[in-house]
Amino acid sequence: MTDTLFDPSSAATMADCDNNEPLVELRGIAKTFGSNRVIDGLDFTMYRGEAVAVIGPSGTGKSTILRIIAGLLAPDEGEIYIAGQRRVGLIEDAQDPVGIGMVFQQAALFDSLTVEENVGFLLYQHSTLSHRQIHGLVEEVLEMVGLPGIASRYPAELSGGMRKRVSFARAIVSNPQNPTDRPAMLLYDEPTAGLDPIASTVIEDLIRNIQQSNGCSSYIIVTHQDSTIRRTADRVIFLHRGKIQWSGGIAEIDETDNPFVRQFFSGNVEGPIQLVQ
Repeated sequence: MTDTLFDPSSAATMADCDNNEPLVELRGIAKTFGSNRVIDGLDFTMYRGEAVAVIGPSGTGKSTILRIIAGLLAPDEGEIYIAGQRRVGLIEDAQDPVGIGMVFQQAALFDSLTVEENVGFLLYQHSTLSHRQIHGLVEEVLEMVGLPGIASRYPAELSGGMRKRVSFARAIVSNPQNPTDRPAMLLYDEPTAGLDPIASTVIEDLIRNIQQSNGCSSYIIVTHQDSTIRRTADRVIFLHRGKIQWSGGIAEIDETDNPFVRQFFSGNVEGPIQLVQ
């Protein structure tokens, strides 16, 4: 694997994509768990080719938003549109017009399955592809994430960073007999959490490399890590108490006077973000 997978000068630009229609649109989304209103009337629009970071303090609904967009969790209120088509219910209730892949915070691999069986799990379960065809597709995506030759290993034999990359491979593998399976958008939930700085850099470069390799691929990333925010996102939204408190480009992070952003990046205990005891 090379030291740097992402070359900013060769990245796909939004100008290369059809940005006229929102890829994702959330209107008045609300979600409550018990007495805790985690998401409170949230509006959000994302276009093709965008790389968006969702940031904010812990417990403010960032991962909940990802699961709602992925169709794994239904909102209590509001409407969700994927590529202009309204989604009703969960992803299992009706096929979205575009594919959405999700990379979970804890790689969520099956310990009893090999890397190949993990990456190709959905293809083995829900396609008519032969074992040889699936093996070839798995090897292809493992090569893409910088992990050739590990298909026969088990998750316990991999480092934390390697397991993260295997989960990336699982998210992007698709059935060539059904092109609509190829994800048009990826959702990353804390992909660099718990990794050392070097491993984090590898993952950050990989995220950009996957976007570049997939042409107009779009993604949303939830993260607390400063380097991950600045190296993987083009646009940032700050979520607190279920609402978007600020939105802007990466360059605006250091220029804005928004008190939420200033407190978050300075680590100051004084400010509008109060630690929940």
